[in-house]
Amino acid sequence: MGLLDGVALAPLARDLERVEERLTGAVAVQEGFLSDVAGHLLGAGGKRLRPTVTLCAAYAAKGIAPVHADAVTGAAVVELVHIGSLHHDDVIDEAETRRGVPSVNARWSNIVAILSGDFLLAQASVLAASLGAEVAGLVGRTIGELCRGEILELHQLYDTDRTVDAYRSSILGKTASLLATSARIGGMVSGVDAEALDALTRFGEHLGMCFQIVDDILDITASDAELGKPAGNDLHEGVYTLPVIHALAQSDALRVRLGRPLDAEGVAEARELVLATDGVARATEAAREQARLAGTALDDGDFDVEVCARLHALLDGLVTRGF
Repeated sequence: MGLLDGVALAPLARDLERVEERLTGAVAVQEGFLSDVAGHLLGAGGKRLRPTVTLCAAYAAKGIAPVHADAVTGAAVVELVHIGSLHHDDVIDEAETRRGVPSVNARWSNIVAILSGDFLLAQASVLAASLGAEVAGLVGRTIGELCRGEILELHQLYDTDRTVDAYRSSILGKTASLLATSARIGGMVSGVDAEALDALTRFGEHLGMCFQIVDDILDITASDAELGKPAGNDLHEGVYTLPVIHALAQSDALRVRLGRPLDAEGVAEARELVLATDGVARATEAAREQARLAGTALDDGDFDVEVCARLHALLDGLVTRGF
């Protein structure tokens, strides 16, 4: 069962089709090569978590009915930002695949991946501007936050003294900021008041924090087959996430092993050392707390009851994924 299967609100499937149409239009330019490259990962699918959050925020505000065209545009904006950032991430990570297909950098080149990622961010900005200066400014700030979070993470590669606060600051930028913006745009185009808008934003932010922590836990606990990529990849790349940070505080053997690049055998041994501590348990508790805070934010607003129930179910499914 997929992460979003439990949301299943009546108009969601068709509204997501409308988002896909808007995405296709955004990358359809006269230069066929650019269209092919920019649409490569869009065509590979994905969860469409961020557009779903935008649409659900609109449903929460206005009721369960097909959304206004502005909400569709807003949902397309956040997905374009996300896909553009993936083009850049795959260059940084030297990734060979993404969503079961060759990554843009592997199929074409790093330069093509960087420039096509820039193109997608530019197209997102154009669509955001069509929704008004406030949305455009929000999207610009969010792109800046994505960069801040990624740079902070890169600055701390192989750092066995990385702190919980530094980790939280990084994922707040690189993951949670865009999910917060996804929810906020859904509220903005629906005309909610400031209090409801802040509640939706908090929901998206805490959802994003939870989502990233869970992903980081699964990198330690799940198999290659379950992840669809090599397990322990964060350890291989020197990204020490929350379960590893907690484990490092308890295991001298792990601290001796980390701090440098590891081969496949070294990654497997490091994962076992993390699993021998309560690092995963402490990270899981942190994910549950973020889910609780996201649910509280929903409860703080005057939102559609059924939509809130489905979003609570999404949070429950997220914190139990793989555990």
